[in-house]
Amino acid sequence: MSGAAEGNAPTNGESPDERSAPAGAGAVRRVATAAAEVASAKASELVGSLKDALGATTSEPGATTATGETPTTGEISATGEAPATGEAPASEPEHASHPATTGYGTPSSDACSVLWDNDGTSAFGTAATALFFIAVEQPGPWGRDAARESSLDRDLGAELDARVSAAGGRFMLIRRPGGHPAKPGPRRVLVAYAGARPEDAWLLTALVPDVGELLGLDWGALARGSRALVQASLLGSEPAEPALLVCTNGRRDVCCAVRGRPLAAHAARVAPGRAWEVSHTGGHRFAPTAVLLPWGQTFARLDDRSCESVLAASESGNLPAELLGPTHDRGRSAVPGAAQSAESHIRVEIGETRLGALWAAEPEPVDGGSQVIVTHTDGRRWRVKVTREPVGLARPESCGKKPVEVLEHRATTLEAWF
Repeated sequence: MSGAAEGNAPTNGESPDERSAPAGAGAVRRVATAAAEVASAKASELVGSLKDALGATTSEPGATTATGETPTTGEISATGEAPATGEAPASEPEHASHPATTGYGTPSSDACSVLWDNDGTSAFGTAATALFFIAVEQPGPWGRDAARESSLDRDLGAELDARVSAAGGRFMLIRRPGGHPAKPGPRRVLVAYAGARPEDAWLLTALVPDVGELLGLDWGALARGSRALVQASLLGSEPAEPALLVCTNGRRDVCCAVRGRPLAAHAARVAPGRAWEVSHTGGHRFAPTAVLLPWGQTFARLDDRSCESVLAASESGNLPAELLGPTHDRGRSAVPGAAQSAESHIRVEIGETRLGALWAAEPEPVDGGSQVIVTHTDGRRWRVKVTREPVGLARPESCGKKPVEVLEHRATTLEAWF
């Protein structure tokens, strides 16, 4: 059986240290200056059309940007983020009454996510690869490279990003949906191990007075998935409920701000404390996109209803049945793209919603693609061939970028053992 493909609740026990971990994500890619100028110009054009449609203005008291940010200097950036200088008024409202909470922004008809939506391109196998995640609360505006361009100390952000990447993880900034003026104080931190096997996933949270304390984490234990050792190295940390991180960084792509911020605000109203705006998940073309911790399960094209379903199902370690398949399932971050595709393909083929029930082995190269063994906790196994095929279209992968050939992962079940 073939399917188009592109891209457990946390256990109380400790994940086995002896289990080897797959390769992690690389460092954040830098974009050339010329390309950045093109992206900025395109984003400015997109947000300009949004402002016209929504009647946004910067001349009236209390005006907001097209992405829901409150201007602090009387100006609006091309991506809708408030300028990094100056602080928003301390009385800025929380997400319950912030303009970002009311309905979706309407992106331009040629926005990257709209084009990919209309094409119905598969999202299989597009989750950013990461064995673990460290997410640090940092309110206020973010730049394109959020770790180095926010109110967080630039050198500290760069050092944390480098250490996390070197150990096979992903470093991200998070903030509470709605109004978020930059201000000092303790920071909420999420530390999630996605696990080569999703049944081993766990999530810790802590409130740290100084983000620099994270430099003392036991990085080796984190890469191995040793929760007890990581918890011992992060004072005050404790197990946490699953968290949904919605990409909203307009400095990386305007689609994430325009489509992601209203979704994050809705999620925060539905599940207070379990939903966050996040600086970057990758895959702007699939906005609104989000990652579910601790599993690193990544989603495409979410809306209010599907977001509610994710939050409800994840409490018992499940995925919503309606999100299985290539429209919404980008894959699980702890394994490479081909393995993500094979795992997602089998998941929808058998209708398996339990996150901890399936895991994919490392892909093995074969003629024309890869071969992946997918295993079920009940002993069933499948051999799946995964290829990456052109779909005959050229589309920008991010707003303002030049169109590139669109490729999808495609998976075929070759053999099954029961």
